[in-house]
This record gives sequence, structure tokens and C-alpha cells, in this order.
Amino acid sequence: MVAKIFIDGEAGTTGLQIRERLAGRRDLEVVSIDHDKRKDQDERKRLLNLADVAILCLPDDAARESVRLIENDTTRVIDASTAHRVAEGWAYGFAEMDAGQTDEIAKARYVANPGCWPQGLIAAARPLVEARLLPGDYPLSYHGVSGYSGGGRQMIEEYEAPGVVASQYMPYALTFLHKHLPEMQHYGKLNRPPLFEPVVGNFAQGMTTSLPLHLDMVADIPSGKDLHAVLADHYASIPDSFVQVAPYDPKLGKSAALDPQAHNGTNTLTLHVFANDETNQAVIAAVYDNLGKGASGAAVQNLNIMLGVNARESLAA
Repeated sequence: MVAKIFIDGEAGTTGLQIRERLAGRRDLEVVSIDHDKRKDQDERKRLLNLADVAILCLPDDAARESVRLIENDTTRVIDASTAHRVAEGWAYGFAEMDAGQTDEIAKARYVANPGCWPQGLIAAARPLVEARLLPGDYPLSYHGVSGYSGGGRQMIEEYEAPGVVASQYMPYALTFLHKHLPEMQHYGKLNRPPLFEPVVGNFAQGMTTSLPLHLDMVADIPSGKDLHAVLADHYASIPDSFVQVAPYDPKLGKSAALDPQAHNGTNTLTLHVFANDETNQAVIAAVYDNLGKGASGAAVQNLNIMLGVNARESLAA
């Protein structure tokens, strides 16, 4: 049976990338809305109810509206917006987060695609909190740099417009009220939101995030090997995992693998553990494509899981 897929908002950055990844698939049919009917609510409603799976690549309010327009009990939904990420009744679409997460996604009618920034933090922190190497009330700080494509069409135009001299390095969200914080706290199993400082770099896509840790603030101080072992064991236990953990080298002072563009075009997320057991300090870095594992790649991975096909179909590792 060929599944019908409707990408609501396919003209945006994430929607275009999803469509590109699905091109040539024989197990599904991507149905599209005519260009001149993109704002026609009746036509959107028809396609949403026609689809086996609707993928929402819309602003939050528009995504909520699309869900309301679905009147049947069969259309399944993957929402790439922030609207439903901590909402009751929605499975969180980070398949590698827990041993049972893939099954939860496979059975779910509604799946909330993760945000790009939260995945680096959750991937690094959640296994450590679950293993009790970090307490849930640890005051986490979280920092990173992402390509400007993460800001959507308007930011892309700001950086790519002819004659524009864009900033090489621009911190933002310095009111510390970023919309991804509830997601980070909830799925990171944290008792408080992290202190989060995101940065936009003058490159199109890719990202590197950092989670610095003062380990002497933990009652039973873990070593760098302890941190690495917990992360490596967790992701090795997840079938079809796109999250990998780089080998641990306590003498490594820098690495070309931390290039934020290293995994562009793939669905891979690599964690790196750096630690000094004498100073009881560590950093856990994550490298991934903000448009891959951070957006459209994750959506395709979730779609594959929901359709019961190979999780790696249409995805480069």
C-alpha cells in the first residue's frame, strides 16, 4: 500500500528538505497543494484529511489550526513546529532518547518533531540524569552555534541578500526566554531550565553545541570515563540509532570533528566528551545538521518509524 503524505508548508526550508529526501520513494506518494491555493483553508483541509500522514512545517498557530482541520480518526501527524512538543497526547520524536521511544513513535497518531537546539542538550544530559551522574537540579548552562538556515526564510534572506555583510557570530535570545526551554527542561529531566545562549554563525547549516559541567558540584564526582561510558552504552543500545559517541581521549585538547558543518546533509548526531579529572571539569559537545537531525531528517526518520519501514530509508548517516 502506498501511503499518502501531505507536507503542510512544503514551501518553507524544512518542508523543501523533507520533500527532497522523500523524492523517488515508491512506498509513498507526496500530495501537494497548488501554489495559488496555499492559503485556501478548504483545500488544506481536504488534503489534511486525505493524507495518511500530514507533516506540518508551519508556525505554531498555523500548526494548531491544521490539527483542528483534521476531522477523521486516521490521519497521523508529525508537527515540526514548537506547538505540541510538551503537549499531552503527543509522542516526542527523538527516537534515540529512550529504549522505548521508537515504539512510542511507531504507535502514536501525533508526533512532535524535536527542535534543533534541544536535541543536543537532551542527547547529552538525559542519559546522565537517568544514570544519576548528574542530579536533576544541576544548574546547567548550554551554548552553541548554528547556521543561519535555522532562523527560517527571513533570516536566510538577511544573510544571503546581495551586498549584505552579515555578522560572523551573533548571540541572541539574551532575555533567556527562548521558546525551546520548556522542551529542554522536560525531556532533559531537569528541575530547572538551563541557562541557554544560542549563537547564529555566518554559514548556512550545521551546528555544534556544548554542555559544560563543573563536576565538583556533584556529590559523587564522576570521571570523564564515567560520563563517556554512560553515553556510549545508552546509544549503542538503541536500534537504528543515528546518535553516535566519539571515542574518549582525555588528552585531546581540540578536534576538527567539532566543525559545525561536519554532518551536513546527514541525519547523524555525534557526541564528544572532553574532561579533566584533576580539575573536575567536562564539556559534552554535540555536532549535527540543524536541517538534518535537527529538523527535516528527524521528520523523515519519524515518518519511517510510523510507516514501519527501515528507519534509514531516504537518510544519509
